[in-house]
Amino acid sequence: MQIRFWGVRGSCPTPLKPAEVTGKISSILQRITPEDIASPRAKERFIAQLPLHLKSTTGGNTACVEVRLEDNTLIILDCGSGLRSLYDNLVSDGDQIRDYHIFLTHFHYDHLVGMPFFTPLYDKNNRVHFYSPYGKMEKIVREYFRKPYHPVPFDAFQAQIEFNVIGRESLWLGPAKIDWVKRNHPDGSVAYRIEEGKGVFIFSTDTELEEKNFKKTRKNISFFQDADVLVMDGQYDLTEAIDKMTWGHSSYSMAVEFAQEFDIKKLMIYHHEPMNDDRQIDKYLKVARTYTEMLNKKLGKKLILDFALEEGRIEL
Repeated sequence: MQIRFWGVRGSCPTPLKPAEVTGKISSILQRITPEDIASPRAKERFIAQLPLHLKSTTGGNTACVEVRLEDNTLIILDCGSGLRSLYDNLVSDGDQIRDYHIFLTHFHYDHLVGMPFFTPLYDKNNRVHFYSPYGKMEKIVREYFRKPYHPVPFDAFQAQIEFNVIGRESLWLGPAKIDWVKRNHPDGSVAYRIEEGKGVFIFSTDTELEEKNFKKTRKNISFFQDADVLVMDGQYDLTEAIDKMTWGHSSYSMAVEFAQEFDIKKLMIYHHEPMNDDRQIDKYLKVARTYTEMLNKKLGKKLILDFALEEGRIEL
């Protein structure tokens, strides 16, 4: 199973501002010494030692994650603005995908905004399968394309489109077993668990963790226990999470504690605050890693923590 992030921001797309790009360049130039550019190897070493917020970017696209199974089945989690980047990459790779399996966690704009610009929907040779446990999924998606919200109606799509309302029993898609649980979020949201072979990947965006989520119930254990990778909402620091209770998002520290509770092997913090620039998110990452290491020592755990970045990859 291969996972790739095409959108990691929460709430709204957040492109880099020109001043932010200029600031990165200026900060890098101030760090350069003659020794840093003396040879190709010296240049590589200099770049490698730069802080993450200078040599990379979190990315500004909203929620969209690609999951590629062993048999090349393509699963797409949410249709944020990153969906367009996903398709651009398929084209550049010469990928001849005709079947697209799209799982929707919920229907807030930041998770649907890329759908009208997903070119495969306009090709009659394609099959696009939507999945969600919400019975009104088709009605909600069609409403999104009504005028004056969008000039092109849903019926303009030429692809063979089907809406699959999934129940409580596991869904099998090729070699993968897919399950879901409800999450605490305004208007509702769900997390998806994808299991293929011995690999388990969980996508839990837009999640406000509650006390009951930490309890070792049969349901929580069967869904989360010992998962290889958990992608989880960690939009806030703890102070912000307290100030914004009921907004439907969690702090990165609570996400770490949750992952520790269920012996998750790797935690990817997701749904980054759109008001935070790369420097601030890099700061959060350092604090979160320190907290993770502290808990690892205290509890005897080996949790690996990282923040999801646009175009980042994971392989199980």
